[in-house]
Amino acid sequence: MPRFFIDEKPQGENITITGEDAHHITKVLRMKINEQLVICDSKGNDYNCQIESLQKDCVCCKIIETTQSVGEAKTDVILYMALPKGDKMDFIIQKAVELGAKKIVPYIAKRSVSRPDEKSMHKKCDRWRKIAKEAAMQSGRGIIPEVCDVLSFKDAVKQASECQFALFLYENEQETSIKNVLSKKEISSVALMIGPEGGFDESEVKLAVNANMKSVSLGKRILRCETAPIVSLSIVMYESGSI
Repeated sequence: MPRFFIDEKPQGENITITGEDAHHITKVLRMKINEQLVICDSKGNDYNCQIESLQKDCVCCKIIETTQSVGEAKTDVILYMALPKGDKMDFIIQKAVELGAKKIVPYIAKRSVSRPDEKSMHKKCDRWRKIAKEAAMQSGRGIIPEVCDVLSFKDAVKQASECQFALFLYENEQETSIKNVLSKKEISSVALMIGPEGGFDESEVKLAVNANMKSVSLGKRILRCETAPIVSLSIVMYESGSI
């Protein structure tokens, strides 16, 4: 069933959808009066609705049933992702949202090749937020995961270290695996920090460890920067009982 988001909890038994979503309902999906769709208030509530009226830029729906969203993970997972080259971030955000990440925080590492100027970065962030919304709609999420403005590495570490499990995915880690850290634990929040194509600089490793982040491995193989977040998110969701 088609799924759409609104910014606030509805008042009364009707919901009005406007803007791009209304256009999508009328012109792309070509939905008709009396057809049903799901509207989510981004706070974990789903409203099963029936279309009562259709206009070009306005769709009025009547609430039939209110339920709790079932698409949210038990654990809050925040992905800290070093800016990759090209359009890899588009793919990473889409898959992170599908897998259940609550927030995605881009940051610039020492070895990051991509270093867009402020204007370019603003456009990229707008596109990433749109991708996050579309992925949330497609995958049945109860919220639209936040895509934050780009941080420095230092600020990203400071934020990440506040989570219950602050994990630093380091390609040279030989002893501790992400599974060993999370296995058989009560997991409420996890920060996953993924590096750029060239890996982390030694100074960044020291900074992360000094901030009490845990250096962990994803195994013996070196994964691409766009593969590592998918694998690590999958492991977290499995270990926390969300898959």
